[in-house]
Amino acid sequence: MASTMQFDEQHLKGMDPRQRVNLVNSLSGFKSANLLATRSATGQENVSIVSSCFHLGADPALMGMIIRPHSVDRHSLEYLQETGVYTLNQVHKDIIAQAHQTSARYPREVSEFAATGLTPEYLADFAAPFVLEAHIKLGMAVAEIQELAINGTVLVIGEIRFVTLPAGVMADDGYVDIEAAGTVALSGLDSYHRTQREGRWQYAKPDKAPATF
Repeated sequence: MASTMQFDEQHLKGMDPRQRVNLVNSLSGFKSANLLATRSATGQENVSIVSSCFHLGADPALMGMIIRPHSVDRHSLEYLQETGVYTLNQVHKDIIAQAHQTSARYPREVSEFAATGLTPEYLADFAAPFVLEAHIKLGMAVAEIQELAINGTVLVIGEIRFVTLPAGVMADDGYVDIEAAGTVALSGLDSYHRTQREGRWQYAKPDKAPATF
């Protein structure tokens, strides 16, 4: 690309707030798209899309997730704090519309499952609902919760307690082909992407040239 655009700190601070939000949310590149499903201690079900899940470790099997500041009602955060469990359900191409609609601010008494046409599903005696329509589903137990001082966002660390996958998407070495499962990615706040794999690369070593499987 011949021409470029540059933004310094002063320019960023002076931008229209909505434009700045869209810009900064796009800069981290492709993000995972998951439906976070919870159930309150009194039985109220909730599901909302999140794009901030990330791998933390394999032994124990941990995933992190960032939830925005609790300046307004965060029903999902409240419910997982109450019960200690939640589920993460990967968004695939056939449920993008319903998944995106869960980001709307429904009243506490309204279940996003019912409002968006998604279906709660209970598996393996797990207390939190899964999303029936999802293909890849994780049952999570809360391991640690931290409020970040820098901006008030909440870091939720969960331990993977249950996994369900479509048949045929896991290779013999454990690799899960999320593309084969139809999983989509998010960029910014509202752009959904289907992916095209360019190849799996062998473990990198200093004395070995890069090579694919």
